[in-house]
Amino acid sequence: MKKAILLTAATLLLAAPAALAQKVNEDVLKARIEKSEADIANPKKAAKANTWILCGKSYYEAAAEPTKNLFGNMDAQMMTFTVGEPSSKEQETLNDKVYDVWVYPYFRAYIQNNKVVAWAQTKQLGDNLIAKAIEAYAKAYEIDPKSASKVKDGLQEISNFCSQVGNVNLELGNYKAAADAFGLAYEAQSVPAYGTADPELLYYAGYLETVNGSNDPASFAKGAEYLEKAIAEGYDGDEGASYYYLFYCYYGQREADPENLQKAKQTLLAGLDKFPKSQRILDGLMSLYTSEEGIGDPADLLARFNETLEADPENVDMWFGLGRIYAALKNNDGCIMAFTKVSELAPEQYDGFFWTGYFYVEKGNAMNDELNNKPWTGKAAYDEEQKTINAVYAEAIPWFEKALELKPNDLNAVDYLKSICFRLRDEAGMAEKYAYYNDLLAQIQAQQPQE
Repeated sequence: MKKAILLTAATLLLAAPAALAQKVNEDVLKARIEKSEADIANPKKAAKANTWILCGKSYYEAAAEPTKNLFGNMDAQMMTFTVGEPSSKEQETLNDKVYDVWVYPYFRAYIQNNKVVAWAQTKQLGDNLIAKAIEAYAKAYEIDPKSASKVKDGLQEISNFCSQVGNVNLELGNYKAAADAFGLAYEAQSVPAYGTADPELLYYAGYLETVNGSNDPASFAKGAEYLEKAIAEGYDGDEGASYYYLFYCYYGQREADPENLQKAKQTLLAGLDKFPKSQRILDGLMSLYTSEEGIGDPADLLARFNETLEADPENVDMWFGLGRIYAALKNNDGCIMAFTKVSELAPEQYDGFFWTGYFYVEKGNAMNDELNNKPWTGKAAYDEEQKTINAVYAEAIPWFEKALELKPNDLNAVDYLKSICFRLRDEAGMAEKYAYYNDLLAQIQAQQPQE
């Protein structure tokens, strides 16, 4: 009996922490801030770097304390041990995702599959605490550069915290809050004591402001600031994404100032010079040229590429970009010419061969549509034109086969080969090829993960 009583007591002891509510020593944290602010107001104490370091720390701790024990993918049950039991539980749908929401005095935790995927702080312990912390650390380093190590440690804490805040707000679709957080993360790293700031943070902030522009046009101006700086500091983004979103920011401000249309155009052209293969930059230019009268002509891009290729005829990326321009202009022969050149200059790369084959198919499709829209002139004439069209489709086969050789079991190439060989199945050897590619396609599809 005594052993059972002891065991019960131990179980209650283990369970006790989960019954506690969230505790934040708000009075203590605010008292530290008051003391720090009094110290920096004292000329004698304010002349010491450590006074400012302690001040920065007090601001940071007040900002971070309510959510300091949270991390992404945290087990929800673990949260009850580290933070306490929630005040209430509910459900919420954000961005077409359904979350279980555990409500705490200082934040809301968003849970899926019993994991904490995000949170939103609902109560702050002061205004602009992170910005004030950064200013305090910057002042410490200004007073005494020998404090760099301690200052950097504090700034690293701030940057990590802000990046985490940015990520959780992104998960919840709070794009403005996420942008502000990444902006502050960069600001923390910009203090000279830190060293080199990561311009990728500027890109994230600018991208998120761009996304938020559909809700608040003022975000376009802020996004442009971030992205201009990211590009100036050498961060172009994947395939020139920084240029594309900067274009979007300028374009979003066209009604406020028509000059922004020219800025949008020049931004895309600058991006195209560096990333001639970028589909999104080309799409942006085509959209701009076709939707805004007088801003430009898609044919101008052909001249731009051709001038570059005259000076540098072995520039694979420029040939690839030229192919995409012809694709936007629906010029299949131009595409075939450009991507054939890509395959000649880069025979080890899949893309040149695949896209050459693809545009032979597109050419055949266009010819087929044209034939079907013509007035009927008799079966003999129709069959003769079909032979010409089939010859174009047949041109695609060796290109797709070479692409498949470079990228074995490529679903797209095999699918096209199967379809073409089926169309040409009455010609010599094509029925056998169709059977082969039909079986290969089935094998590849069987290996694909099921959704």
